[in-house]
Amino acid sequence: MPFDTPYQTPPFDKIKEEEYLPAFKAAMATAKKEIEQAATSAVAPTFENSVEVMEQSGRQLTAISNIFFNLNHAATNEHIQAIAREVMPMLTEYSNDIWLNEALFNRVKQVYDRRATLTLRTDQQKLLEDTYKEFVRRGALLTGSDKEEYRRVTRELSQLSLAFGEHVLAETNDFELHLTHESDVSGLPDGVKEAAAALAKSKDKEGWLFTLHFPSYMPFMKYADNRALREQMFLAYARRGNRGNEHDNNEIIRKMVSLRLKKAHLLGYQTHADYVLEKSMATSRDRVTGFLQQLLENSFEFAQKDVEEVAAYAKAHGLEGALQRWDYIYYAEKLKKEKLGLNDEMTRPYFQLDRVEKGVLGLATRLYGLKFKENREIPKYHDEVKVFEVFDEDDTFLSVLYVDYFPRPSKQGGAWMTSFREQYIDHGKEVRPLVSLVTNFTRPTESKPSLLTFMEVKTFLHEFGHGLHGMLSKVYYESQSGTNVYRDFVELPSQLMENWATEKAWLQSVGIHYQTGSVMPDELIEKLIESARFQSGYAMIRQLSFGLNDMAWHTLTRPFEGDVNEFEKEAMKSTELFPPVEGTCMSTAFSHIFDGGYSAGYYGYKWAEVLDADAFDLFKEKGIFNREVARSFRQHVLEKGGTEHPMKLYKAFRGHEPSVEPLLKRSGLVKEDE
Repeated sequence: MPFDTPYQTPPFDKIKEEEYLPAFKAAMATAKKEIEQAATSAVAPTFENSVEVMEQSGRQLTAISNIFFNLNHAATNEHIQAIAREVMPMLTEYSNDIWLNEALFNRVKQVYDRRATLTLRTDQQKLLEDTYKEFVRRGALLTGSDKEEYRRVTRELSQLSLAFGEHVLAETNDFELHLTHESDVSGLPDGVKEAAAALAKSKDKEGWLFTLHFPSYMPFMKYADNRALREQMFLAYARRGNRGNEHDNNEIIRKMVSLRLKKAHLLGYQTHADYVLEKSMATSRDRVTGFLQQLLENSFEFAQKDVEEVAAYAKAHGLEGALQRWDYIYYAEKLKKEKLGLNDEMTRPYFQLDRVEKGVLGLATRLYGLKFKENREIPKYHDEVKVFEVFDEDDTFLSVLYVDYFPRPSKQGGAWMTSFREQYIDHGKEVRPLVSLVTNFTRPTESKPSLLTFMEVKTFLHEFGHGLHGMLSKVYYESQSGTNVYRDFVELPSQLMENWATEKAWLQSVGIHYQTGSVMPDELIEKLIESARFQSGYAMIRQLSFGLNDMAWHTLTRPFEGDVNEFEKEAMKSTELFPPVEGTCMSTAFSHIFDGGYSAGYYGYKWAEVLDADAFDLFKEKGIFNREVARSFRQHVLEKGGTEHPMKLYKAFRGHEPSVEPLLKRSGLVKEDE
């Protein structure tokens, strides 16, 4: 049914879980009819009756999928997970039926072959080229048994990806550290203890309860004096999916990387990375590997010095034996406090969530003229979700924005931006987007509001940057809308926003003490800005290790039957800064690449950092709130989505291709003689 709600937002209060499956089946049947009509049309193929019709088909199915799978990530339960397991193979089959439809492909190909003679807009040319290439990338040129094998491989991959994510969530939820002795929580700030006590109380337990959800896990690792308990927490986190139980992900990884390779071979690519990187700014695995190696060479010595400095500090403060992974962040935080006079707990009282929210939204007002108005009448999927209407400076409606801040057992870890509906134009009428930001921030307690760490503030800015990409989209076709861009370009708007977190003029507007109302002192702001470079070599190498691990898995040329742990060790060897720890494996919980669409694409975070550092140099040159620069970024990047090649869009904004130098300089990773 059409949604009878403000802006046709999903009527979460009316949707019943048992209605999803029949809704999926009905919408799929309708979409199949639409496709079949286009494929069997007796009218000669044109861009409008073949490519555009295909683009516009299945909108009801898309709406249902967006609602259902967003809830499966943010507010799931066993029933929803069971439906997902049943629906995923059906959706894969439906998708294959489209891309492997010979009659439909032939019509698109006829239009594509005449492309030089057609009068098309730039976005239409790109849609035609992308549609034709996507057919080829989805097996349209396969014949006979290869076509059936492609169907089998893609169906199994969709099921394995779903299972991987379910396992990680289950492993995260399975572990609890229940403490009842005051000595066990020595070193932990009062706010952290209060949150842990509230969690224990909510489960009818005495004392304190800690979990592997980030707002609980990270403060414990930073501040708990009890080394044995830090080790216990670390091992629980680092062994997720690698414990040989019913939630083990080792076999899933073996199957997934082999099936991805099989799919690549079927389609004529040497590796899965070759298949993925064909649609990227980087274009090839050699360029990605070279890029990662360049950053590795520039930063490894800095990282070694960072770790040596922490190890020396730890030894001087009583640590016996080698510095271990569960020691690093604990002593690094103490060193930061001693060296810079700073730790998370000193700034946390200045980062009350409500004020940070106001500051982040206010930044969009300052840069782009956007206005945000909370609307309590719009239905939401959980009581804790806040909903805003977003307007342009001329009061034109732009978007609905949902924000969902706090962790709960039904929500996956991490933070992400997604959409319940993309922006597009439908028969001359504009459809505006419904954007959602999901995070796992520190919860309020009985005595304190939600007070964020500096990293959580940066995360808010990051996801909001993705949100702007979705909310400000101004394109014709849904498949080119907002964040539907190359994977190594999608992080530019998000990472660009993070730059304001270390700008004094913005911090002064956000950093207001939640009790006294006083502005964060200049001295504390300077320390916060300086801290962005603290241990930056280590931070760089950590990210590069993830990127190299991802590329190793996806540049395999033969099916993988080996030991996942050993393979990972070898892949990350060049970045290793600590002794190995038996039984730990990041791959088995590496949701980004096995359940999140970043396979052969994790390097994109670093790639986009090069872009964002280069882009922010222009803001620094012209003024960090400069409306002209912001307007240019909006027009050339945020509004354009995937309508043109990202390098062309970037150069239109910046005037030149990006350079790696601003990133190295910003991170303090430039040798003194340079």
